[in-house]
Parts: sequence; structure tokens; C-alpha cells
Amino acid sequence: MARQHSRVIGVLGLGNFGSTVATELQRFGNHVIGVDVSEKRVSEHAEVLSQAVIADGRDDMALREAGLSDCEIALVAMGSDLEASILSSINLKLIGVQTVWAKAKTRTHHRILSKIGVDRVIHPEVEMGQHIAQVLHNPLVRDYVSLGNGFHVVNFRIPKSLDGKGLQDLKHDEKFDLRCIGVMRGTEYIGSDRAPCTLEPDDLILLLGRRSDLRAFAASLQS
Repeated sequence: MARQHSRVIGVLGLGNFGSTVATELQRFGNHVIGVDVSEKRVSEHAEVLSQAVIADGRDDMALREAGLSDCEIALVAMGSDLEASILSSINLKLIGVQTVWAKAKTRTHHRILSKIGVDRVIHPEVEMGQHIAQVLHNPLVRDYVSLGNGFHVVNFRIPKSLDGKGLQDLKHDEKFDLRCIGVMRGTEYIGSDRAPCTLEPDDLILLLGRRSDLRAFAASLQS
């Protein structure tokens, strides 16, 4: 797989969430500028990130001096301090950052961030909670990804009851309006809608479709 080019990315707020995002982005080979008002947090990440700077996001000049105006994208990871979150987001746009993401704690916070032009507002605790609930609810669901517009990709584990069945026997396309992206057996790709295969227990099937159809399909696997 071709490696994506390195990007300059800013992360404002190096708490648990922000520091996790920043260190992962750094691990992926990006030039990451981490910013926090806490000297302790900055010093903890000084040797991990490309740059770790003590600065207040509410001060646009401080962000310029920290090099944030060179960023293609920046994440405002402070959620609890409403003023800092909003002003940091405004200042990032002001100094020319093209794409700004921000963490929100409440619906009101979300609305404000959207109104001031934040490109994407995220609720990591809510999103992770929904993700975990979905996986816990159905033991055959290994993982899932939301694609937006109501569509999801879900990773299902094939139960023992379907051992020896053909992929077409699932009738996922006829009964549930789902598309099979692929079937994996360990690390081996063994089939899709265009490449029929015989299923074995613990095979993983990746299905694309709407949530209602995916839920109905999941229920059919357990029945």
C-alpha cells in the first residue's frame, strides 16, 4: 500500500483524547504540532511530537508563533472549556487553517461550533459509547464503521450454524438490500458478491447497507 504524504497537523489540547490523536498522527508519519496551556502536558509530549508548544488557543498571535498557520488541518480537542474551544476554533480559521475539527461536549456546544464554521464536530465519548453498545448488543458483530448518509459497513462473524453454506445462501442482497464487500478467513480474502465462496465458522463478512437492514440481517444470524 502506498504511503500517504506527510501533512502538518495541529492538535490543540493534549488531554487524554487530544494526546491520543496527536501521538497516533505522529506515528503515521505526519508533522504534528501539539499545543496546550499546561507546561506539564507539553513537556510529556516534547519528545513524541514534531513540536509541542505551550500556548493559549484563545490568542491568535500565539497560534501563529507556534506555527499553526502552516497546518492543513487542526483539531480542537478541548471539550470542557467552552470559551477556549470556541475561540481556538475561530482563531484557527482566522490564521488560515483550511480545515478545522473540534470536540463538543453538548448539543449547544455543537451548534455553536457549526455556526462559526468548524468543518466537523465530533463527540468522541458518545460515538465510542454507541460503537461499544452496537458490538455488545450482538456478539456476531465484530466491528462497524459509519459512512454517513445512513450507510454503515459492519463486520460480522459467521456462526457455526452456517458452516458449509454458500455466500449466496445468506440472501443478504435479496432480503436485506445489503452488499457484501468481502469475506475474510484469517488474513485471506476468499470472496464477495462477485466471487462466491463456501462459508466456515468464524469467517468474517463485511456488509454495506443501511442500519435497519443490517440490524435485520444480524437478527437473522442469531435466529
